[in-house]
Amino acid sequence: MGVKGKLIASKEVKCGEHLIHDLFLTNSHHIPYISPSKINRIDINEGEIGKIGTIMNCRYNEDGQEKIVKYVIEAIDHHKNSISRKVIEGDLLEFYSSFTFVSYCQHQWATWTIEYEKKNEDTPEPLIFLGFILDMTKDIEAHLLKK
Repeated sequence: MGVKGKLIASKEVKCGEHLIHDLFLTNSHHIPYISPSKINRIDINEGEIGKIGTIMNCRYNEDGQEKIVKYVIEAIDHHKNSISRKVIEGDLLEFYSSFTFVSYCQHQWATWTIEYEKKNEDTPEPLIFLGFILDMTKDIEAHLLKK
């Protein structure tokens, strides 16, 4: 059994936390246009947009390299504006036995929680992925503030 960890980061958002949640939940296919340097493509593999059990595939750029992550939406809480995603395939699973990332958007804060289990002790914490998510959130906020 590997080493388990949890990272949490928050960013203040001035555009309205519900707008960010709604974008992630029902309009995630727009994110590549909003944050093109970070997200190349988001597709639905199975299910319906905005539904628990939907499997999505995302091609993204991390440290100048294209990466792939396939995840299932495990939980949606409309009251907390949260979405829980469990990684089921892709580059992250080369280093981590399990990887879940959750977005919460409340009280003018976008918060990301990453829970993971490393395959071995030498594997670094996923700080680059966390930074990538925060940068993408900044791009989304800037886009929503323009509207």
